Formats: sequence, C-alpha cells, structure tokens
Amino acid sequence: MGMLELVGEYWEQLKITVVPVVAAAEDDDNEQHEEKAAEGEEKEEENGDEDEDEDEDEDDDDDDDEDEEEEEEVTDQLEDLREHFKNTEEGKALVHHYEECAERVKIQQQQPGYADLEHKEDCVEEFFHLQHYLDTATAPRLFDKLK
Repeated sequence: MGMLELVGEYWEQLKITVVPVVAAAEDDDNEQHEEKAAEGEEKEEENGDEDEDEDEDEDDDDDDDEDEEEEEEVTDQLEDLREHFKNTEEGKALVHHYEECAERVKIQQQQPGYADLEHKEDCVEEFFHLQHYLDTATAPRLFDKLK
C-alpha cells in the first residue's frame, strides 16, 4: 500500500468521524419514502381508474409533500466552505502543491525497485498544510453560520 493510499484512507476515516452521520440517515429515510410512494403509484395503476377524482386529489397532496422535502434538503456547510476556500488564491496554491506531490509519488511507485528504496517520499506535509489552511479558514465562518 502506497503512502498516498494510506493518507487517502486516513482522510476518509477523519471525514467519517467529523461529518455527522445524521445526513446519511436522512437520505435513507428519503429514499425509503420515495420507494414507498413509487410502490403506491404502481398499485393505484393496477387497481384501474376507479374513483379517478379521488386519486387526483391524493396525487396533489403527494406533490406538496415532495416539494417540501426538496426545500428541506440540507447541504453540508463545512464541505461548502472547504470548497470555497480551496478555490481561493492561497487554497489553489496548496491544492496544487499537494496534487503535484501526489503525482510524483504515484510515478515513483511505478518505478522498478520502489519497494527497496530506503527513503520514500510521501505527501503528508503537503496534506497537513492544506488541511490546516482549510480548518483555520472555515472554522470561524462555520460557527457563525451555526449560531
């Protein structure tokens, strides 16, 4: 396992511990609700055109519920702020250095004899510089939004 893959795994584990799991649970609930609604529509189609007026009224109510759910969809404010700061001048420079290092490491890993090298470059320093910048830039603004 290369250093780049190891850093990537650590990053994913860090995101899992930091990002609330609640968003995933809400997504699951929305999917289950949509599946049930789709099943209900299929059953209505099978039953035929009986009480067509009543079906139209029920469909109108369902549309209102779906509109409300779409409006309530919440995006992760932390990820939005991180993307914003990655696109700033300083953020772009740090992202560029990290990606450049990752490319160098990837090329080195493909070289024969890489496993036998005494010193193998990793991108941990560049990664932490980028994360430090993103954390210090997003933290004050994130908590302002949460108040």
